[in-house]
This record gives sequence, structure tokens and C-alpha cells, in this order.
Amino acid sequence: MSEAPNGIEGLVTPGWEPVAEAFARNFEFGEVGAACCIHVDGAPVVDLVGGRAHSTVSEAWRSDTLALVFSTTKGATAACANILIARGELDPDAAVAAYWPEFAANGKGDVLVRHVLSHSAGLPVVEGELTLDEALAWAPVVEQLARQAPRWEAGTAVGYHMRTYGWLVGELVRRITGTTLEAFFRAELGDPLGLDWWIGLPESEEPRVAPIIPPAPASDPEVQALMDAVMAPGTMLGDALTGPAGHFHYDEMWNTRAVHECELPSSNGIASAVAVSRMYAALVTPVGGVRIFDDAAIARATTTQIEGTDVVIGAPMRYGLGFSLGDALSSAARPGAFGHSGAGGSLGFADADHRVGFGYVMNRMQVGLAEDKRPRNLVRAMYSVLENV
Repeated sequence: MSEAPNGIEGLVTPGWEPVAEAFARNFEFGEVGAACCIHVDGAPVVDLVGGRAHSTVSEAWRSDTLALVFSTTKGATAACANILIARGELDPDAAVAAYWPEFAANGKGDVLVRHVLSHSAGLPVVEGELTLDEALAWAPVVEQLARQAPRWEAGTAVGYHMRTYGWLVGELVRRITGTTLEAFFRAELGDPLGLDWWIGLPESEEPRVAPIIPPAPASDPEVQALMDAVMAPGTMLGDALTGPAGHFHYDEMWNTRAVHECELPSSNGIASAVAVSRMYAALVTPVGGVRIFDDAAIARATTTQIEGTDVVIGAPMRYGLGFSLGDALSSAARPGAFGHSGAGGSLGFADADHRVGFGYVMNRMQVGLAEDKRPRNLVRAMYSVLENV
């Protein structure tokens, strides 16, 4: 095992020093606490931690520290849906209403499962007034989504279903299996793989969570003004970002027990970097004797369903059945990569061509108009090793 750079702890397999060096350099870009893990052929080759788990306390980030991963959660949710697809219990070409009859209301009878999975169902915003308690309670939100009309014809545009994705896919899982998304995830992925990853955190695990440090305003006032304008209430991005009913902002609310313990399968997964990497590795290679997807499932999940300029976030996007693909996931990723990033910087993905699973989690959020350089640098270093360049 190679020695980690000063101030960084963990596994660095010989030859993987470029990733450790990139991880250490990230602390020059405002990193407070973070972890990165990479599996190749089902075994970890990098498992690094560094910095502080708390911004105001000198508690070191440990190997068992957990972090809120925001939309990196969507990758776990997509994996659950694709397990059901592989079993023939969920048909991507079926109408959502075939599993959830109430969903057909207000012109949604032709919305297909693949539209929901690929962020093209036209339902990026939960409309109407809901209290925060209702937004965290599941039933009021899915009932509202079933009632409302789509904002565009399904399949004609891609628009990031920032929060609604989790409720839509989670309700499909519930209708088919009779269990919650977290219960299904735990039975199919969490327990078989021994993952420190929850979508609805047990109170017993709360002491291990590194509190999220909300993003600071942009250093350039003009950039901040532009961000405020595009994310203002009443814009599709602003309403998707803060909805339902304007309750969700990137602030201390995400450190509360109420948000940690509910089920938001789009947004509130809490995990270690090892768990994220291990889950993705198991999608493409055996991990401890467990492999989740066969080759046919990988091919199906990573076939492009829709691509183009996202009408919610305004950036080029490309989706398979629930996963971001290739350079839509990270500018440093290769075409075979599939997974999901999370607000503020977290990232998880697999690459079947390279038999790899990648996980990066952190506590300091960085939100802006440019790609976060921290995960990008780690991904770039990983591929430099894998491809010997």
C-alpha cells in the first residue's frame, strides 16, 4: 500500500497515487471534509478520507463518517427501478398509470415509465400549497403529482425532475412491491452489499453524519446576481429547486433530523464514499460474490432515452433509464460511465468498460454555474490510472 499524502488517510494501492494527490489538492479549493473510494474488479483500490467532519469542531473525517449526498441518491433509486425492470415487474414502455391508476388524471395517461426515469415526464415541479410536514410525509406529495397536469408533452423535452423524480419512481416501486423505496433498497442492495447508505436514516446512525456546510455566495457579485435570477421563485428552476411550496433551500434544514429520517429518494440519501463506490461496482462486477446487473441490464439502463438542453437547468443532459450518462455526468467521464451527481459536489458512478465503481462525498457544498472541480479532478485522475496516460 502506498502512503497517502500528508493529512490524508486510507488505502492507496500502488499505481493509484494520482488520485490521492488529486484528493489532497482539493483541500486547496476550500474542501473541509471529504472521502473518495474507487473499486476496480470488485475490490477497493483507493479509499481515502481527509479533513474535518464538522466545520467548527476539529473532529476528523473517519472511514465510517456519513454525508448527505443529495441527488447522488437518484442513482440508488434508479438502481432499484432497474432491478424491477430486469425481473419483468416494471416495463419501461408501460404507462405509469398501469401501475398507479390515479396518475392518469389531467392528461397523463400516455406518460410512460421511461419518461419518468429519463426526466422527460413533464412534472419537474410539485404544484399547490403543502406544509413542510406534508412534503416530508410522502402521501400528500404523490397524491398531488397524480392530480396535476404535465408542463410539456411527455418525451418531447428533457427537464430535470430535481425533487419529483424520487416521489415518482418511489411510488412506482411501492405500487409494485408494496414496500417503500428505502425498504426495497435495503433488501436488494443495502443489506446484501453491507452498504452504509440510507434513504431515510435510522436515528441510531445520526451521530456519524457530517453536517452539510451550505454554499457561500459567489465571489463575483454579477455571477451571484445571475444565479439569483435563474433560480428565483416563479421560474421553473426556482420552483423545482425549492419545492414543494418553497420549503427546500440549501441551508441548515438539510442537517435536521426531520429531513434525515423521511424518504426523499431524489435528495436525502446519506452514505459513505465506500458505500457509493461499492454499490456502483456491484452493478457491473461481482463484489463479495454479489453482482446486481447482468450485461443486458447494463445495456438497457445505459441506452440513451433522451438528450438535449435541459429546460429546467439549461445545461446539456443525457439520460438512460434513471442514470446520467458519460460527459453529462462529469466532463471527465468516459462514454461508458453511468450514475448521478449531487448538489454541492457529491458523485457516484460505474463504468462497465473499466469495471469500476466510484464514490465521492463531502460536507462543504459548492453551488455555481461552472462544474465543480473537486469531483472532476478525482475522475480525471482515476481515468489517467485506468488508461495509463
